[in-house]
Amino acid sequence: MSATFVSGSSVPGDSGDSSEVRTTKVGNVASLSQVQKTAIDTHGNVFKVPDYTIKDILSAIPKHCYERSLVRSLGYVARDIICMTIIGNVGYRLIPLVESQAIRFVLWNVYAYCLGLFAFGLWILAHECGHGAFSDYTWVNDTVGWILHSYLLVPYFSWKFSHGKHHKATGHLTRDMVFVPYTKEEYVEMKGKSVISEVAEETPIMSFLTLIFQQIGGLHFYLLTNATGQPHPEYSALGRSHFNPSSPIFEKKEYWYIVLSDIGMLCTFALVYWWSKTFSAWSAFINWFVPFMWVNHWLVFVTFLQHTDPTMPHYDDSEWTFAKGAAATIDRNFGFVGQHIFHDIIETHVLHHYVSRIPFYNAREASAAIQKVMGEHYRYEGENMWLSLWKVIRSCQFVEGDNGVRMYRNVNGIGIKPTDSKL
Repeated sequence: MSATFVSGSSVPGDSGDSSEVRTTKVGNVASLSQVQKTAIDTHGNVFKVPDYTIKDILSAIPKHCYERSLVRSLGYVARDIICMTIIGNVGYRLIPLVESQAIRFVLWNVYAYCLGLFAFGLWILAHECGHGAFSDYTWVNDTVGWILHSYLLVPYFSWKFSHGKHHKATGHLTRDMVFVPYTKEEYVEMKGKSVISEVAEETPIMSFLTLIFQQIGGLHFYLLTNATGQPHPEYSALGRSHFNPSSPIFEKKEYWYIVLSDIGMLCTFALVYWWSKTFSAWSAFINWFVPFMWVNHWLVFVTFLQHTDPTMPHYDDSEWTFAKGAAATIDRNFGFVGQHIFHDIIETHVLHHYVSRIPFYNAREASAAIQKVMGEHYRYEGENMWLSLWKVIRSCQFVEGDNGVRMYRNVNGIGIKPTDSKL
């Protein structure tokens, strides 16, 4: 026989204050009491801090899910490049034959959009290389990853090192490397106010403009200045750049790898310059630059929504563990494109944070296995991701909490109101 007692629980309006859930199992001889921390999310629902271990997660994953096939991985690279080649050869020859300028404009945009989808697929495969999920051979992983990421103007080793640290400290307020939210105190200080009630609501048009900037320039603003990463106030914006071998993001032993990443970028600039001179500026623009901009968008779109949600916690140092932090991510659904072109990076991202070396083609099976362990702690949102993007940008402005668990709040009147104590 068992009984569940709830004591000191928060109710909507408590702005994330802690509660304790005590579960007592009554037997013939003794009783067992376990305290589980909770918080209140933006919607006013009780969030329970995960109580399983990383060993529980790893034990649930079938061993064959870890197997990596170089031939299969290279096959996906070839598939994506072939698809881009077919689109390029067919579209670039046929679209100029269309007489209507308006229809040509639409077709060129569809053309570049389709190229951008498969280009982002290649980015994801390079991301697999950085995690060692591409093959059993490090030199193959780094060679393929360096070529693909450089072509898309992402510094491969720089990204690999900082992204690896992100995986080691996901959800940690002072150690995570990207999408680190403002605390309430930091948000108020940024607005130049003394209390949260003095901060004006953000208008929808301002949210929209913020979203446009984030989607167009967010990636390279992050790479150039480490925006949304740890602040490192003792360094200038460029001093903490992903392109700077001496950036505090990296260790000294990584110096020449960062230089090699920068060389990869320079090679791409040289290639695009040669391309525009040999063929035409238009050819380079529509076949490389516009798809490159779509890759920028998709990367920010996907990663932002994987790590930001009104139900998602962040942890102080006193409360964070790897198992809790890896669960501070969310799976979403992007339909056919997500599964077949974006290589399931959206649909199996929670698993990816627990075991990043599992190749994407084994991820669905492994994800289903760990969901049985995670139970209610597994988060999934199946609504349209464009709708989610708007909801998240409006509702997730900063985090607050006083028990080591911080939940998102906003000044836009959405969900639970933040506390209004003086800072």
